[in-house]
Amino acid sequence: MVGVAEARSGEIVVLRHGQTEWSRSGQHTGATDLPLLPEGEERARALAPRLGERTFAEVWSSPLQRARRTAELAGLAVTAVDPDLVELDYGGYEGRTTAEISDELGRAWSVWRDPVVPGNTPGETLAQVAARVDRVLARARARLDDGDVALVAHGHVLRVLTARWLGLGPEAGALFALPAGAYGLLGHEHARPVLSGWGL
Repeated sequence: MVGVAEARSGEIVVLRHGQTEWSRSGQHTGATDLPLLPEGEERARALAPRLGERTFAEVWSSPLQRARRTAELAGLAVTAVDPDLVELDYGGYEGRTTAEISDELGRAWSVWRDPVVPGNTPGETLAQVAARVDRVLARARARLDDGDVALVAHGHVLRVLTARWLGLGPEAGALFALPAGAYGLLGHEHARPVLSGWGL
């Protein structure tokens, strides 16, 4: 039995959208609004039974269709579309793979260490992404006494968000690879933020 001092608050469920053409090929997909592939839709539907066992106080989604469609297929009723959950702005690296960028630069490039360059959009630093997800986490924490909060978004933004939940710098998102169509759980143990499930 769970004692009063150990009573569980809700968890944050971080759900990455299902597979798209660019997530399959490894192309950086920020603001480009791609649809899910059929296998991405199938994976999202497969999540519905497990997610249906949870009580959600809130379900927030990125405004991009791949996230909103994943939420719908997974049986999640979106309560708010949150622009702070949009994927990292890759600037001039939008649509390009890490290998292509590294070849062009003549050295290994990493989104977790190196800046992006301006393109059709100005690009974004990890610190700017961290500021966005810190706002999301502040809003989510305020709702956890009422149940779980689902955040349906994208790979890199959710990895930065996870690092920030754990009190780490945004570059530590490198440690939390999350496959397309999978989710993780951010919870508490002894009142400390923890990673309570990943790649589910």
